[in-house]
Amino acid sequence: MRLLEFGRNTPFFWLGCLLVTIGVLLHLPMYWMARDMGFVLAGMPMGADMMWGMAAIIAGVGLAGWGLLPRTAAPLPGAPEVETIAPPEDAPLSRAHVGMMVLLAIALVIDIMKPASLGFVTPGMRTEYGVGDVTVAWLPFAALFGTALGSFLWGWLADVYGRRASILLSSVMFIGTAICGTMPDFWWNVFMCFLMGAAAGGMLPVAYALLAEIMPTRHRGWSLVLVGGVGAVGGFFAASALSALLQPTFGWRVMWLLNLPTGLALILLSPLLPESARFLERVGRIDEARAMLARFGARVQRVAAPPPMPESLLPAGALPAVLSGHHLVGVASALTLSGLGWGLVNFGLLLWLPSQLVAEGRSVGAASALIAQSTLFAAPTIAVCTFLYSRWSTKWTLVLMTAIMLAGLAGLAIQDAGPEGMVHPLLPLTLVVVGACGVISILLPYTAENFPIRIRGRATGWVAACSKIGGLFAQGLNVVGIVPAFSVAAVMVGVPALASLLLIAGYGRETRQRDLRELEPAEEAILQPPAARARAPD
Repeated sequence: MRLLEFGRNTPFFWLGCLLVTIGVLLHLPMYWMARDMGFVLAGMPMGADMMWGMAAIIAGVGLAGWGLLPRTAAPLPGAPEVETIAPPEDAPLSRAHVGMMVLLAIALVIDIMKPASLGFVTPGMRTEYGVGDVTVAWLPFAALFGTALGSFLWGWLADVYGRRASILLSSVMFIGTAICGTMPDFWWNVFMCFLMGAAAGGMLPVAYALLAEIMPTRHRGWSLVLVGGVGAVGGFFAASALSALLQPTFGWRVMWLLNLPTGLALILLSPLLPESARFLERVGRIDEARAMLARFGARVQRVAAPPPMPESLLPAGALPAVLSGHHLVGVASALTLSGLGWGLVNFGLLLWLPSQLVAEGRSVGAASALIAQSTLFAAPTIAVCTFLYSRWSTKWTLVLMTAIMLAGLAGLAIQDAGPEGMVHPLLPLTLVVVGACGVISILLPYTAENFPIRIRGRATGWVAACSKIGGLFAQGLNVVGIVPAFSVAAVMVGVPALASLLLIAGYGRETRQRDLRELEPAEEAILQPPAARARAPD
């Protein structure tokens, strides 16, 4: 029964879920009545049932949030010898770990499927609402603004509510935003897409923080990159496959209505989702932390509080585990710029590229085929990054992928500004796609491994938000109708990416095979056995 408990007022959580579901269902009759008109709802009035449904959704989200408020207990007082809950840094990989990886991968597929659906619903929205390109650009702009805000907000909630509770609250909001598919007015849809983005933006950084805190040290790197990569590729595949299957029959609105079953699926799977034992211990819920660690093969032991790990035990050239001063500022700045650079590439340059290729004289089909050829390398890139991140270096793998992306940007700039035919666009485009895919698959796992538990959710959320802010800036240029020349855009995008590469190379911390407990200051550390403290990374 403990797995069915979520906070101090669990019944309110379930009541909130029920109200949100009822609120969505109250919107469906209007959608179904329009089936003989091809599910076209533009211009239709919003009935009383829809208004009551919106009220039920708002009340339900509030009740669910209240029900998820965490139970807290007084932290254990300091003592020369205390019972220490050893996190699963030294535990073997178990079926519980694999199950959690599968569950979080499913959650990320559902999460990423939401913003990925934007590209598939925009043509239908433009036709039904009768709006132009500049107006319809408000839709991705609002969605990206929501994801940027949601990434930071949910990262903060993860450090206060807990990792599990934050994922659940995001899932409840997923359910509520299904009513995007029934909005008869374009601007109502823009507003609801903002809310959907806010819900979707929060799950990604929280999932990384939870996975980083539960996986054993030697399995942490590859599992973080693999789960994130599967979520990204799976999300885009799910969006495209469901669009091809359902849109011809049910119209573009069905892509938003899918938020109801997918959100409910996450809620129903929630009893299998663990809470971070590190978070439970930090808020004084020792018995729950002990039970959670036992589930993942960790052990409880009594040890004397150890002194901080001396820098003499660190490998040559390594930074101290607990960063401070200019090192901390350098790492935070590097990851912030890396997120901004990736957002500019993914939501700016790559979205502008089809128009650029058509302007060069290629047909729409040829331009799409060229981009499709370059994206064939996305899945192999995830596999390569997983291997390099876990077996070679976390820091230098991120530097390598950033350098590949920069090389592609330079090639695109030369191809656009130089003599015609000087550089075939397939090679630089492939480098950009491969580098960008590698950067985003590594960026958030690396961030989660670089900050202590008390701010890990917020730090990961901030970097995730920065990856959306870069895209928000690019989409803002579309909204105001100011898009720079392609060669200029490639150079502008390359500036933050180059700065992040230099900062990561100079201030980045090697996290491969490093115990996350080393990140904690001595007075807040989760104590570790002497054998673990003496073990240095390869």
